[in-house]
Amino acid sequence: MNRTGPGLATWALLFVAAFTVAYFFLTHEGLYALDDYFYARYAHQLLSGTFRVEPDPLGLLHDPLKERFLIFGPVAGLYALLGVNIISTTLWPLLATLGCAVLMWRLYGRREPVVAAGAMLLLGLHYFTLNLTNYLYPDNILMFWCLACAAALLSGRRPGRQQPGRWGLLFAGLNFAALLSKETIIYYLPFYVGVLVLDLRRRRHGRFWAVAVGSGAALLVIYLGFYQVFTDDALYRLHLIERTNEFLKEGNYLLGNRAALVARLTWQPLAFFVSIGLAPMLVLAAVAARRPGPVLASEAPETGPDRQFWLALAGSTLAFYWLGSTSFSQYNPITLLPRMTTPLLPPLALAAGFGLRHVLLEGTGRAAAGVGALLLGAAAWLHNSLSVVYGALGLYWLAVGLGQGRRFWPAALRPGTGALVALTLLVLAGSLALRPVYFMQKPSVSSHFAQERVIRGHLTAPAAQGVVFVDDYLIGNYDFYYSFRVPPGLRYRRFWARDSVQLAPGERAWLLLNRSTLTNDELTRKLIRYSPDSVLSWYPRRRLVEQYGKVELYEVKW
Repeated sequence: MNRTGPGLATWALLFVAAFTVAYFFLTHEGLYALDDYFYARYAHQLLSGTFRVEPDPLGLLHDPLKERFLIFGPVAGLYALLGVNIISTTLWPLLATLGCAVLMWRLYGRREPVVAAGAMLLLGLHYFTLNLTNYLYPDNILMFWCLACAAALLSGRRPGRQQPGRWGLLFAGLNFAALLSKETIIYYLPFYVGVLVLDLRRRRHGRFWAVAVGSGAALLVIYLGFYQVFTDDALYRLHLIERTNEFLKEGNYLLGNRAALVARLTWQPLAFFVSIGLAPMLVLAAVAARRPGPVLASEAPETGPDRQFWLALAGSTLAFYWLGSTSFSQYNPITLLPRMTTPLLPPLALAAGFGLRHVLLEGTGRAAAGVGALLLGAAAWLHNSLSVVYGALGLYWLAVGLGQGRRFWPAALRPGTGALVALTLLVLAGSLALRPVYFMQKPSVSSHFAQERVIRGHLTAPAAQGVVFVDDYLIGNYDFYYSFRVPPGLRYRRFWARDSVQLAPGERAWLLLNRSTLTNDELTRKLIRYSPDSVLSWYPRRRLVEQYGKVELYEVKW
């Protein structure tokens, strides 16, 4: 029986949506890597009609990002509506992130509001979910497709479902959309095969699977035919991935990094998950896995089996991430990077939501105390800033667990009460929000918007004719600031190319200095080897034209 009401999930959805949008705008750093610049450029090419599907003529390493049509395709549509700017460029990842919360609310907001609210908070306030909203990376977009695929599989196979064939078609279409976004939708393939085999053995959901497999095969044939026509290689995308792995084989775990293989396959992934903030999800999902019986009396009959569905999907995806390989020809486990975990996050968060529901509505106190002890252990092991989050949650759960059954413990905060649910969600939201709020208050490390203002104010046609000297990072993406149409009389050169540049009559020279870029630790470790003062010393004859924040524009006397 539902004891909390659907308003609980709706309020959680509104909070997560508002917080996500606030994070998107307050922490936006503009273009921050080659990936989002390439996707943006492909989107503009698609819009302008200059995009070409063509193989690498030399058979060397080719950009695999060009094959992810549903990353930059929607961005091209946004460019047509809103113009080329950094907000229209990154709006698609933001919408996909918000879409995950909406799907969770749609699945369980009315029937299991505690599950929905808990899952939305755990996923939506996870720092790396938020961190990936304002970059044009495929990961949060893939996360949306993954959740949508799993939801279609679950919903289309419910007992008594009307028109299962339409659900099968939707399931196949969503997986195809995921494939056009990023190849790692393959994480879900073992689970799909397992469910299909189980249904075949039990002789159920035949109509769903017949349409799903048939339409999926048809889409795949069309897709392979597309590559056969344009590249003379139906398996071009697979071969492209293999060539990429071959190019990077020196760093894989059987050649260049063999000594780390045992650690990578045993304790290292678990330590990684804890270190990026996933301990609450893992612990609560473990609670859901240990809960007795497939369905309890307090569960809605139609959602009872859902817990096992999300646990099985989370478990199989976790196993694939832990033990799988990025290559068919060589064993190379998936890189332990936070953005690589996005297919795992939706099922893990929903499984954790069921664990949270058990602790709050059915628990005796032991489960809550166990959750608290494990989180406190994680906090002690990390002993870093994330320990504050784990420690706050751990102390709360330990207090809830140890307080149950004691005389001093308020009756309003016993399992099954709305007050305990509301308080727990508030503590969960407040603790998880600590890290994102910290970054929302930090100053920009790129000064993108200041740099954009200076460029648009002084380095545009027709006044700007000549050369602009810039750092080694901006030289790779300066055309984005001009909507990929740089004024024909304007040239950009690196700082150190000053001695090789000659000005024609009537041309001028500028020095664009972004102090944020030149002091960014991530860039100065690998790309930038000079300081702002050293750059200024190379151009002694200069006049300050404008300074906005940490961005300075000088006119250089030649």
